[in-house]
Amino acid sequence: MTHFAALVLERVHMSITQLSNRVRRELTYLGYPPREWTYPQSRDGMPVLDVLIVGGGQSGLVIAFGLRLERITNVRIIDRNPRGLEGPWRRFARMKALRTSKEVHGTDFGIPSLTARAWYEATFGRKAWDNIQSLPQETWRSYLDWYRDVLALPVENDVELTAIEPAGDLLLAHLRRSGRVERVHARKIVLATGFDGSGRKRLPQSLVSNLPAARYAHSADDIDFHRLRGKRIGILGIGASSLDNAATALEAGAARVDLCFRRPDIPRVNPLIWMNFAGLFGHFGDLGDLERWRFMRRILDDLPVPPTQESVWRCLRFDHFAWHGGCSWLSIRDSAKGAIVETTAGTFVFDFIIFATGFDTDLAARAELAPVHNHIALWRDRFTPPPGEESELLARHPYLGSAFEFTERQPGAAPYLARLHNFTFGAMPSLGLTGAAIPGLKYGVRRLVSGLARDLFREDAARHYEDLRAYAVPELDTLGDEFEWLSRLGLQATDSANLTGRLEHEMLAAIGGELQPPYSDSRSGRRLPRRRSGARRQRKSVNGKSSI
Repeated sequence: MTHFAALVLERVHMSITQLSNRVRRELTYLGYPPREWTYPQSRDGMPVLDVLIVGGGQSGLVIAFGLRLERITNVRIIDRNPRGLEGPWRRFARMKALRTSKEVHGTDFGIPSLTARAWYEATFGRKAWDNIQSLPQETWRSYLDWYRDVLALPVENDVELTAIEPAGDLLLAHLRRSGRVERVHARKIVLATGFDGSGRKRLPQSLVSNLPAARYAHSADDIDFHRLRGKRIGILGIGASSLDNAATALEAGAARVDLCFRRPDIPRVNPLIWMNFAGLFGHFGDLGDLERWRFMRRILDDLPVPPTQESVWRCLRFDHFAWHGGCSWLSIRDSAKGAIVETTAGTFVFDFIIFATGFDTDLAARAELAPVHNHIALWRDRFTPPPGEESELLARHPYLGSAFEFTERQPGAAPYLARLHNFTFGAMPSLGLTGAAIPGLKYGVRRLVSGLARDLFREDAARHYEDLRAYAVPELDTLGDEFEWLSRLGLQATDSANLTGRLEHEMLAAIGGELQPPYSDSRSGRRLPRRRSGARRQRKSVNGKSSI
């Protein structure tokens, strides 16, 4: 490392340290009310969690911080991945930059020094911020690492949730770490498990059934692109991830990449951009069923999310790249020459195939929900669309309550589902773009945290009332004269009070405020009486008699 590079790293470290200290200081300004108010519980001799958060990516971190601001701290955060690999950013998010505007915020809860912009400017400088249109995705991941550390959020990595089941008035979570199984009771469980948290990766089984595993992958799989150097790559799909994977393969040295999709042309309109306004973010969940259905049918069924302009340009830099619209795949068979793909536009031979075919919403595919998924209401169980407005895609989504909680398929059959909250992309038809996407964090997390706090408080209301009945801490120290009370504190306390009053008086004068009288009580705003000698307490009246 050169001396200059060392100086730059030292400056960055100092800037980040200063920013981190500022965040911690500002959090002390938001410490009211300080009281942690949930009641400790135990079950089978073990403590019960107030909230178990499953997923330590961006959503899980922000939820945990939101709960802390509400003084709910009996919380655990788990993630099945190693540290730094939570969420998609260092695994299968292969875009160069985020698809959202750099100005987006929501992780910060209104604390400017906690925003991605504050961190970016401390790291790279203000001019660097002015010169970018959106954040590089690796930069976003690094910001999340700092966010976790500066807030001291205790994520437990390499811990997997394997099952959730009811346990009386609680939920029982089965956790696995390094082959060891742990049983944890919780009053609330939040699933912040991202893209496939309500289902699984979509793979066309009719196409992959005859392929060896080494011949293909899903676009959300861990793919060693270096092994694709010199290979012929086929990609099926034209969603947001298809061209990102194509570009990554080309940049890794693939001999040729052919991208195939059944639509006649590449989609160009991104409905998620239209959704970026406060009214919809904050209140989509307050609409009626028919309104929500129609919005989401247009967004999810009619307008698929297109690739970004940058991902198209990344691919077009290579002469050995081509896309093929109107190219539906009919069958695949493996051979010594490669995977032979028969399509409506001809025959292709590939050495490796990437299926950029998205995700299916299917709660039955989630192993952790196996004990309960049959009781969870889906949209098809609660809503019948008008003729001609049907959507099998929407019908498979869970029908969630106002705080992302699952609801019962049969009322009264599974009341414990109100303790299980689904903060994933599966929440979109019920609550809009708030469950996992960056733009919706500001509104979705606050809705969720408010609902969690509400439920916990209502559940404990009787105990809080008993505490109120037993509360007997006096606020009044004396019913006597205040100067007598002050004199009992001693000369030191009196001098200290006078000094404080003088300091406040002088500070107000310095900032141009209205001066308070020297003996005013700053807490109540009333003037304290002066202590006067007996001679000075007498005043002459006009008729020559003394008066008090």
